[in-house]
Amino acid sequence: MMEYLLKSELLLLLFYAGYKVWLANEKMFRFNRVYLLLSLVFSFLIPSQIISFQSAASNKIGSFSLDELVIQKSNENLKTVVDDLNLSNVIFGIYFLVVSVLIIRFILNLYTFYRKIKINETQFINGEKVILIEGSTLTHSFWNTIFINKAAFKNNKIPVELIAHEKAHLQQKHTLDILFIEILQIVFWFNPIFILYKKAIKLNHEFLADEAVNIRYNSISKYQNLLLEIASDKTSINLASTINYLITKKRFVMMTKKECKIKSALKAFTIIAFSGLLLFVFSHKSVAQENNEKLKDDSQAIAVDPIETQPEFPGGMEAFYKFIGENFKMPSEAAKNKVSGKIYLQFVVEKEGHLSEIKVLKDLGYGLGSEAIRILKLSPKWTAGSVKGKPVRVLYSLPITIKTEK
Repeated sequence: MMEYLLKSELLLLLFYAGYKVWLANEKMFRFNRVYLLLSLVFSFLIPSQIISFQSAASNKIGSFSLDELVIQKSNENLKTVVDDLNLSNVIFGIYFLVVSVLIIRFILNLYTFYRKIKINETQFINGEKVILIEGSTLTHSFWNTIFINKAAFKNNKIPVELIAHEKAHLQQKHTLDILFIEILQIVFWFNPIFILYKKAIKLNHEFLADEAVNIRYNSISKYQNLLLEIASDKTSINLASTINYLITKKRFVMMTKKECKIKSALKAFTIIAFSGLLLFVFSHKSVAQENNEKLKDDSQAIAVDPIETQPEFPGGMEAFYKFIGENFKMPSEAAKNKVSGKIYLQFVVEKEGHLSEIKVLKDLGYGLGSEAIRILKLSPKWTAGSVKGKPVRVLYSLPITIKTEK
């Protein structure tokens, strides 16, 4: 999991860097919108190896690497480092607590829009649903509805450009983008990169809406003056699109900037090539020939297809680690010489659930490798892994760190 998250984070950073360097200053808003959204999608798909390239010369083999198991000697007794597992439980507890709070906030924000629609007057202007809000509010939009101040509307003080701006948000379905990034922020609340993506996505939404207004009314200077009039209003409405979002010099520059189609095409080609390179690099699998033994009997081949259900030790992986720690006996020579270090094991979970082909890939000597093999041979039957509903053999690697008192 940690490897997956690190790869995903790196991809998010690289895709975002590509956006800032090649696209952020270009007037190719629709392309930028697609790029930002696909960057988020592929940053999670690519590390999962759903899309993968593999050398045809290599032997394919399905395998899993287990988390490191730490065994330490204390007062002549061996024990697993349960504290590490407890720490993991605390971390997961904190994670789910924060997620729960964010989900509640998200639901409350959605409920706020529902309440506004239910308790306020509804009008239809040029086919668009408009909710007239009592009290001070900045014009904003969400899903298929525009929300405006009732008093200003009744007194004809709502500029038509304002309505056109919010209508553009609705027609281009910008709410879907915002909800998507909001959900990602809930799940990955610990990752600040999503703040940058959200800012870039929402600013690009404003570019698109500004463009729609200026195409319709063809009066950029008048529209810019309107933006300056409302720039002092710092009202922020979660999940909504608002016309005053980041009213900056950059928005004004984008309104007057001329688009060079050749330059835009070159930029698009460059970023597509860059994205393709990332896709290839992060999805390429290379399996060393010498580490794979090609079994003659196809019925005995290790699973190659994606494992639908991984093998499971009775009680789960925590019980597996505990089983090893409780049964591991430190060889006297290893204890005498205070040996510390890491050994690497490999084993296959058979279709019937028992372990076979147990090997020590890296040993510290002093009988530690042999003791690890002895423990694995004592393992009760696992629940076998499966592909397409059929049991398969699955290869595992297991690192074990040995710690002794100095």
